[in-house]
Amino acid sequence: MEQTQSGFLNNLAQFWEYTGFANCNIQYLLMICIGLVFIYLAIKKDWEPMLLVPIGFGIIIGNIPLMPGLNVGVYEEGSVLNILYQGVRQGWYPPLIFLGIGAMTDFSALISNPKLLLIGAAAQFGIFGAYAISLALGFTPAEAGAIGIIGGADGPTAIFLSSRLAPDLMGAIAVSAYSYMALVPVIQPPIMRLLTTNKERLIRMKPPRAVSPTEKKIFPIVGFLLTAFIVPSGIPLLGMLFFGNLIKESGVTRRLAETARGPLIDVITILIGITVGCSTQADKFLQWSSIKIFILGFLSFIIATTTGVLFVKFFNLFLKEGNKINPLIGNAGVSAVPDSARISNNVGLEYDRTNYLLMHAMGPNVAGVIGSAVAAGILLGFLS
Repeated sequence: MEQTQSGFLNNLAQFWEYTGFANCNIQYLLMICIGLVFIYLAIKKDWEPMLLVPIGFGIIIGNIPLMPGLNVGVYEEGSVLNILYQGVRQGWYPPLIFLGIGAMTDFSALISNPKLLLIGAAAQFGIFGAYAISLALGFTPAEAGAIGIIGGADGPTAIFLSSRLAPDLMGAIAVSAYSYMALVPVIQPPIMRLLTTNKERLIRMKPPRAVSPTEKKIFPIVGFLLTAFIVPSGIPLLGMLFFGNLIKESGVTRRLAETARGPLIDVITILIGITVGCSTQADKFLQWSSIKIFILGFLSFIIATTTGVLFVKFFNLFLKEGNKINPLIGNAGVSAVPDSARISNNVGLEYDRTNYLLMHAMGPNVAGVIGSAVAAGILLGFLS
C-alpha cells in the first residue's frame, strides 16, 4: 500500500515537472501580457487586427513554459511549430505575401503621375538612416541592415531581409516592423502637422488622369525588368509583386488573381503571424538587443515619415503654382499600404472637408512598396 502511494506521489511530482506552472517565471508572464496587449489593441482599437491578432496569440503560444525535450516548441528541431517557422526563417512566406499584394494593388495613381515615385524613394531614407544609427550603436553591418528595413514599414520585407542577414534578431525585427505598421495612425499625424503649414495642407492637386488598360498591363512587365536589372537580389520580392499585379491586370487570369489576393494571402498572413509571435520566446526575446531594435525601429519610422514630407516641400520649390503636391501625402512614401494613404487623406480632411487626397496618396504608397523591396535588394546585395 505504501509503495502504491509512493508511486502515485512520484507520478504526480513527475507530472507537475512537465506543467507550465512548474517551469514558469516572470519573463514568460511578461511576454504573455504583451501578447494580450496586442490582441486588445487589435480588437478594441482596430489597429491592424489581421496582423496583431495572430501575432498576439502567437506570442502567448510561444511563451507557454515548456519542459525541454517535449519537441513542441518553435525552436525545437522537427516540431510542428518549427516546421511552420521554416517559412519565416527560410524566407518562403514574404514572396507569397508580395504575390497577394501585387494582385490587390492598383498602380494607376503612380502610372498617371510618375513623379510620385520620387516620394516613395525619399521615404526610404528611413531605412538607411536607421542603418547608420545601428552601426553607431555597435550592431554588425548585416544586423544594422536588417534593423534598418523596419523603416520601410513593410513586415514581409523585414522578415525576408532579416532571415538572410540576421536570423537571430528576426523575431524582434518582425514584431517591431508589424507593431509600427499598426501604429501608423498614432505616429504619423503629429509629424505631418508639425512639418507643414496651414497653407500647404490646403493645396489641391489636379485629378489624376485616366490610365488605359494597356498601360496597366505593360507596367508590371516594364517595372519588373527595370527594378530587377538594378537590384537582382530583390527578385524574390519584386518578381512576385509584379507577377501578382500582372495576373490582376491581364484580364484573363481572374481566378489566379482572386486566389492570390484572397485565400492565399490570408493563409500566409495567419502562418506568418502565428510563427513570428511564437518566435518571441522569453529566453530568446527579452534581451537588451530587442529593446534597442524597438527604439531603432521607431526612429527609422520617424525618419521615413519626415523625409517623405520634407521631400515634397522641397520638390514644390521647383513646381509651378497649380502643379504643386500637397505635403500631407509625403508620409505615404512608407509601404504600409493602404494605411499611410488613408492617414494622408484623413489629416487633409481635417483642414478642408472637400480635399480628398486618397487617390493621390496611393501613388507614393505603392511606390513605397516597390522602394522597400528595392532597398532590401540593395542591402542584401552588399551585406550578404
